[in-house]
Amino acid sequence: MRIKYLLFPLFFLVVFTANIADAQQSSNTGAIKAIDHIVAVVNGECITRQELNEVVKLSIMQLKRQGIQPPAKDVMESQVLEREIITRVQIQLAEEIGMTIGDIEVEKAIDRIANSNKMAREEFYSVLAKEGISFDKFREEIRKEMILVRLKDREVIKKIQVSEGEVDNFLYNQVHSSGNTDEYQLSHIMVRTQNQASPSQIESKRQRAEAALAKLKNGDDFAQVAAEFSDAADALDGGKLGWSPATQLPVKFSESLKLIAPGELTPIIQSPGGFHILKLHEKRGEERNKVVVIDQTHVRHILIKVSELTSENDARIRIIRLKERLDNGADFEELAKLHSEDTSAQAGGDLNWVSPGDTVAEFEQTMNGLQPGKISAPVQSTFGWHLIQVVERRTKDVSNERQRQEASNTLRTRKSDEAYQEWVQQLRDRAYVEYRSEEI
Repeated sequence: MRIKYLLFPLFFLVVFTANIADAQQSSNTGAIKAIDHIVAVVNGECITRQELNEVVKLSIMQLKRQGIQPPAKDVMESQVLEREIITRVQIQLAEEIGMTIGDIEVEKAIDRIANSNKMAREEFYSVLAKEGISFDKFREEIRKEMILVRLKDREVIKKIQVSEGEVDNFLYNQVHSSGNTDEYQLSHIMVRTQNQASPSQIESKRQRAEAALAKLKNGDDFAQVAAEFSDAADALDGGKLGWSPATQLPVKFSESLKLIAPGELTPIIQSPGGFHILKLHEKRGEERNKVVVIDQTHVRHILIKVSELTSENDARIRIIRLKERLDNGADFEELAKLHSEDTSAQAGGDLNWVSPGDTVAEFEQTMNGLQPGKISAPVQSTFGWHLIQVVERRTKDVSNERQRQEASNTLRTRKSDEAYQEWVQQLRDRAYVEYRSEEI
C-alpha cells in the first residue's frame, strides 16, 4: 500500500479566499431575487429556485474573481441548472449504494482547506459569514464534493485496467514512431451530445459549437465563451485544462494541436461525447529517456485509524501503548500483524520501498528523520496515528520503472477521462428530469 494524500477539487477552495470585500460587494450587486419555487425535479427530488440562486450566486463570484464576465442571466442559470442535475443524479446513486462520508472526515477536510489558505478555523468561519454562507451549508457542500470524488473512484477509476502489454505497446510506439511528444497548455469548450442522440439533436449541438467558435473568432474572451457554451465541469473555471502531454490526449486532439501555433484555436473536433474546441496557450517539448535517480526508503508502520467508532483520543492512547510495548522489546512485525489497521498489516506493516512523494507529508517528514532500525514517536496524519520504522535506505536509478509508470498513468488517465464522461452521460440519460415553469 502507498499512503496518498488526496486533494479534493473543491470549488470552495477558490471561492472563499482572497478579496473578501470585493467579492462581497460583487455578490450583493449581482444577487438574484430569491423566489421559492420548484425549477426542476430529478428522479423525484426537487431543485428549488432558492437552491439554484445560491449556486448561481457562487458561480458568478467565481467567474468575477477570475476576471471573467458572466454570461447573460438566463444562459448562466441554464448552465448551472444542468450541472446541478448531473450532481444530483450522482449523489442519488451514492445514497442508493449506501456511500457516506463521516463527520470526522468532513471536519479534517475543512481543516485542510483552512490550512491551505493559511487561516485558522475561526478565521475561516468569519470568511464564510462575510460571504453570507452558513457553516452548516458549507460543511454539507464539502461532504457532497467528497462523495462525488469517492463515487467516481468506485464506479470508474478502480475499474480501469492497464495491462503490461498496453504499456509495452505505448512505449514501443513512442520510440519507433514519429508521434507527437509535445506538451500543451490548453483550454477547451465541450458541447456534450447525449448517447443515442438523433441526427437532428446532433446537428443542433454542432450548431451550438459553431456559434461558440464564431464568437471566439470574433474576438470574444475564451473563458467567457466557455462559461456560456461549455458543458464541461471546468466551464466556470474558463475551461482551463492546464498542461497535458500529447500522449494523454485523444488522437484527434493531438493531431489538431500539431497544426496550430500558441494563441490559436482548433477547428471543431467531434468525439463520441460531443463537439470540442481547444485553445493552445503554450507548447513545450517533452524530454525522453530521462535518467531518474532517487533516494528510496524501505519502511514499515503500524496504523490506528480514527473513525466513527474510534475517537482521535482513543486512537492516540492505543498507539502510545503500542509504542511502550515496542520500547520494552516487543517485535514490530508481530505487533503490526495483530494491531495495525492498514492493509499492510498482514505483511507486518511492510510498505516495501517508498519513493519521495509516495506518502503524506507528516509520514514522509518523520520517516526521513529516522535512522535505520529506529522507531518513531506516535505520528498523526490524515489517516490516523502511526508508528514508523525505517528498515534501510538506498539510491536507485528508477528511469525504466518511472518511464513505465508514467506510461501506465498516461493510459489510465486517457481511459479514465473517456470512461467518466460516458458514465456521467449514461447517468444523466437514465434520469427522469422534469423542468417546471415558474409561472403561477
